[in-house]
Amino acid sequence: MFDVVVIGGGLAGLACGVALADSGVRVAVIERDGRLGGRAGSWAHSGTGDMVDVGPHVVHTEYRDMLALLERLGTRDLITWHMDKVLTIASKPRPVVLRHWPLPPPFSLFPSLLGAPGLTIRDCLSMRATTWKTMQFGEEQVPALDRMSALDFLRAQGVSQPMIDWWWKFAAMVVTNVPLEHCSAAALMRIHAQLSGHRRLHFGFAAVGLAELFAQQASQAIEAAGGRVLTGREVRAFIGSDRVEGVVLDEGTRLQAAHCVSAVPPQELAPLVPDAWKSRQPFDALAAFEPSPYVSCYLWFDRQVLNERFFAHLWSPTRLNYDFYDLSRIRRGWADRPSVIASNIIYSHRAHGMSDEDIVQATVRELAEFAPEAANAQVLHADVHHIPMAIPCPTPGTERKRPHTRTPIPGLVLAGDWVQTHLPCSMESAVRSGWLAAEQVLAERGSPRQIALPQRPYDGLAGLVRRATCWYRGRTAAGKTDP
Repeated sequence: MFDVVVIGGGLAGLACGVALADSGVRVAVIERDGRLGGRAGSWAHSGTGDMVDVGPHVVHTEYRDMLALLERLGTRDLITWHMDKVLTIASKPRPVVLRHWPLPPPFSLFPSLLGAPGLTIRDCLSMRATTWKTMQFGEEQVPALDRMSALDFLRAQGVSQPMIDWWWKFAAMVVTNVPLEHCSAAALMRIHAQLSGHRRLHFGFAAVGLAELFAQQASQAIEAAGGRVLTGREVRAFIGSDRVEGVVLDEGTRLQAAHCVSAVPPQELAPLVPDAWKSRQPFDALAAFEPSPYVSCYLWFDRQVLNERFFAHLWSPTRLNYDFYDLSRIRRGWADRPSVIASNIIYSHRAHGMSDEDIVQATVRELAEFAPEAANAQVLHADVHHIPMAIPCPTPGTERKRPHTRTPIPGLVLAGDWVQTHLPCSMESAVRSGWLAAEQVLAERGSPRQIALPQRPYDGLAGLVRRATCWYRGRTAAGKTDP
């Protein structure tokens, strides 16, 4: 008998399990795959023995819950931070290096764009209305912004077409995983506000296999508290109708529990939902969350081909890959090795029908556009990963449909990057959702505890404008309700 069953052994499920175990709760985590980690999983490549990930992932310095989880698990120091610059963009005829300048947020990156090939001062100034909206942005604006596409929003704000083509189409693909015209304005504005509102935000990468940061350590923490972590086992159904009282596994085993946390994506939750629930919120909206697929290519070269930890290509209608990472400059102990390049084909419908060999050849060509030595190097090994979902596509309307942790079914709690965390779907959102789910379970057990960390207010001018906006709206609302 367990106190809680968690369905899903990815970041959300394991974060929830660790938080509950630390609170003295006996937890069973059920993962249908043979390994833990979910979309942040890792395994040993058969040809080299190197740890590879489902696809390359980044963290950043404002991933407060993710970094706190790694601190709890003893692996926070296994992040390679990219502190000398934010990002190199492989524009033509010269690359653009985004760096933080000594200006208050949200303007610290602005001088880097002034030198961008193909953009004029007028193009940069066309961002002023959007920048003002960004500084004012808060979750109370999500319902209205979620009704329109990001492209329509930017055009309404007067952003020039060159700026849309150069910056925003690129930004939408690499940070929201969908094209700009398919992206919710609310989703893009949330990410833009969070990335531009913090002083000296920087990216980092796992210095080991991504799942090596958390999977085994979380499993040990859960089992040390009397719980179990089961892999290669699938949940077939919930026990109970008006209330969830456990789960039934694939071979018929019944696990009784007072609470069940579903920490799987919406398309994996849908088959578990009984017919009687399907017309009720949030279960009636599960089909609205379309997966954003991607293809990740790993290439082992016979020499060093890249002088950067990572870079990104600008948007192009014919482009396959956007971001490239040289793991020999990221992984610990790999500094003297030839380049091992990982890349991402985001929203990968355009790669449909291509063979793995075609994808490898195209990836080498696109890498060589920025790193010409790649065209002369030999690819010793190649591994192509086809991933059905990076995140749920943040299309217009989906931000309003992201469900809350608590459900109308007693005993059932939701977690996962797609639930309502006030964050973009990401590893940070996954961890936060797991901790919010643990908070909900503990509150229902009569032992309330705050686990998820409060989001840090914006810095600089962005913070001042946001606080003034909240004050003004609060006064306005109070005035409307005064007699």
